[in-house]
Amino acid sequence: MRAGPSQEEIRRHNLGALLRHVHLGGPTSRAELTNRMGLNRSTIMALTADLTAAGLVREELPRETGRAGRPSLVVRPESARVYVFALDVGVDRLVAARVGLGGTILDRREAVRRRGPFVLDEVVGPLAGFARQMHRKTRPDTVCVGVAAAFSGGVSRSDGVVRFGPNMGSVDVPFAEEMTRKLALGLPVAVGNDANLAALAEHTRGVGVGCRDLIYLHGDVGIGGGVIVNGQLLGGHQGFGGEVGHMIVNPKGRLCGCGSLGCLEAEAGERAVLEAAGRFGARIGRDAVRAVVDAADRGDIVAQAALSRVGDWLGLGVANLVNVFNPEMVVFGGMLREVYLGSAAQVRSRLAVDALSSSRDGLRLRTSALGDDATLVGAAELAFAQVLADPLEVLARAGS
Repeated sequence: MRAGPSQEEIRRHNLGALLRHVHLGGPTSRAELTNRMGLNRSTIMALTADLTAAGLVREELPRETGRAGRPSLVVRPESARVYVFALDVGVDRLVAARVGLGGTILDRREAVRRRGPFVLDEVVGPLAGFARQMHRKTRPDTVCVGVAAAFSGGVSRSDGVVRFGPNMGSVDVPFAEEMTRKLALGLPVAVGNDANLAALAEHTRGVGVGCRDLIYLHGDVGIGGGVIVNGQLLGGHQGFGGEVGHMIVNPKGRLCGCGSLGCLEAEAGERAVLEAAGRFGARIGRDAVRAVVDAADRGDIVAQAALSRVGDWLGLGVANLVNVFNPEMVVFGGMLREVYLGSAAQVRSRLAVDALSSSRDGLRLRTSALGDDATLVGAAELAFAQVLADPLEVLARAGS
């Protein structure tokens, strides 16, 4: 029979929980932390003292109280001192950012990525260069506590290998290993699927805050997804969960990059939108999709018909997901944000016909609050995961 948690384990858990409250919620008074965590004031005082001594938070008087009596000190994350590197590998862009504790983007670099065959050095090299540039600009008293990347593809949980990325031209890419070697910061690089990480970002910092059951749909060239069930990301056995873009919605439909026919991303992805609007080839990418939506808004009947057709398939995919997972909210991000805004009526019409009334009751359809940075914010949260789990141990290891 296993004994209960030791006092040290309880302390470590409480330190992480308090730091997470401040990291996600921003400056928070001791009194509020006492209420949220269900601990007494002396325990909160001791925990904040430990985190302050470690340089993770600072305490200060509130700017305004509006109340008589001694004000409760406010605990703030040390955003300028403790940071992570967040990387985003998309089909058309590479982004690197230095993100401070509390989620503040302190510095960032971005480059266009050419479409075509995937060459690992052409991705790792620029991202490592961006990180080194930002690292050189930091003060001597700052400390990096993690590095993580969002990648547009299926990422193995065990080793960070990108097993498949049909729209990136990548298969079995040892991205985590090579990125760790190239950065040479003494920190392993964590890697996650971009849509999964964006789902976490919207759940913790975006439109889905407070929502326990959420589905996030991400459009780049294809379509990915992240499923939050009871507050937890549904990762699957090996980490490939959430590949909703490869759900078959039209068995006799268009050929998908994965080799199947009629996948959701084949019927509602970038190419489907542009071809239906008669615009594929001249322009591609997010701006080209926006142009179709803008044209439809101005009364272009070809663009309107294209969005109606694509919205019908998108609505069918959403209806299937709603029937399976019964989410409280479905969030459309990336390129799908524009597609949904241009085809919301068609999506809702499909839901009304094909989703179970019990499952769609109370369902909210929303667009991403974090916009194009959702994947980057998700990567930052993945990078912060270890320090939030064991603040003092991670900080000591990073500073050694």
